[in-house]
Amino acid sequence: MEFYRVGGAVRDRLLGLPVQDVDWVVVGGTPEAMAAQGFMPVGKDFPVFLHPKTHEEYALARTERKSGHGYKGFTVFADPSVSLEEDLLRRDLTINAMAEDAAGQLIDPFNGRADLAAGILRHVSDAFVEDPVRILRLARFAARFGFVVAAETMALMRAMVDSGEVDHLVPERVWQELSRGLMERQPSRMFAVLRECGALARIAPEVDALWGVPQRADYHPEVDTGVHVMLVLDYCAAQGAPLPVRFAALCHDLGKATTPADILPQHIGHEARGVELVEALCERLRAPVECRELAVLCCREHTLVHTAMQLRPATLLELLTRCDALRRPERFGLLLDACLADARGRTGYEQCAYPQADFLRQQLARVQAVDAGAVARAAADKGKIPELVRLARLAALQVALSSK
Repeated sequence: MEFYRVGGAVRDRLLGLPVQDVDWVVVGGTPEAMAAQGFMPVGKDFPVFLHPKTHEEYALARTERKSGHGYKGFTVFADPSVSLEEDLLRRDLTINAMAEDAAGQLIDPFNGRADLAAGILRHVSDAFVEDPVRILRLARFAARFGFVVAAETMALMRAMVDSGEVDHLVPERVWQELSRGLMERQPSRMFAVLRECGALARIAPEVDALWGVPQRADYHPEVDTGVHVMLVLDYCAAQGAPLPVRFAALCHDLGKATTPADILPQHIGHEARGVELVEALCERLRAPVECRELAVLCCREHTLVHTAMQLRPATLLELLTRCDALRRPERFGLLLDACLADARGRTGYEQCAYPQADFLRQQLARVQAVDAGAVARAAADKGKIPELVRLARLAALQVALSSK
C-alpha cells in the first residue's frame, strides 16, 4: 500500500497557512489490509479508516460514477487497481487535487499549484457538474481566499443551475456550506459567486432580491441594498463576529425587497415585512435556533435600536421586553453587535460613532437593578404583580432619562 497526503492539507501548506486537518489516500489498499494494520473503519458510503494513533482519516483510492441527483447520487468504486491520479481526477478544484508522497514530493497532475499561485478556482474535470454542492464549496473558497473563478468553471456552474441540478441540494448541505462561508474572511465573495452563476436565486431568493433595490442616498451612499448588506456582512467578518450575528446581518434588510415601488427609495415598514421572509429562509435552510431567533430579532428591531436615544421611556422598556433582554442579555448584546455592523456597513461610515449600543446597555442595567422580588412582596394585590414590576422598571428609566 502507498499513502499520500491529499487535499486541503497540501493546498494550505503551499499557501503558507496552518494545516488543520490532514487527509490521506491509500493506493493499492483493501479493507482487510487496513484492518490488519490497526486502522479503524468509519466510512459508510466508501472505505474510510482512522489511523490507530493519529486518528487522521485514510480513504482507499476510489472513483465515482453519477447514478442519481444531488450529492448522494453516486456509485463509488474503491479497488486496489485505482490509481492516485484517478482518485484526484474526481475532486472538485485543481487546488484541491494535489497530493504529497511519503517523502514530501508534490504530485500535481492538474496544475493546481499554478492555479494556486494565480489565485484561480478551476474545476478538475467536467464531472464537476455532477455534484451541486461543489458550487457552494467553490463559493466558500472564494470567500476564504479571495480567488477568482475561471471562466470555463463559471460556465459549468451556470449550466448546473439551468439544468436544475442545484434544485436537488438538500437543506442540511446548503446550510453547512453557507454557514461556513459566512465565517470566512470575506463572506461577500461567496454571495458574489453565487449570484453570478444564478445559484443564489435558487437557494436564497430572499437575499438575491436585494440587489437593485434603491435606498435613500443620504442614509446609504452605496444606494443599492444588496451592496449595503454585503458591506455589513464583511464588517462582521472583520470584527470576528460569531455566526448568529453574521446571519442576522445577512437577513436584517430582507423586507426592503418587498417595498412598494411608489415609495422607493424609502422603506417604510420594511422591518415587519422582513420578518416573514427571514422565517421562510430559515425554514428552508433549517437554520439552527440561535441563528433564526437573532435574525428575526434584528430584522424586526434594528431601526428602533438605531433610534434608541430618541425613544420615550415606555417605548424603550417595550423594546427591551420584546427582545427578552432581561432574561437573555447575552443575546441582546449580539443584537447590538449586529446593529452596530448595520450602521458601519455603509460607504464612508465604516468608523462612525454608535452611542446607541452603550445607551441601551445602560438602560438595560437600570431595568435589571429594579428588585422585582421586593415589588412582589410589597404588592397588596398579587394579581397585579406583573404590572407593578413593569411600572417600577418604567419609573427607573424615567428618573434616569429625565435627569439628562
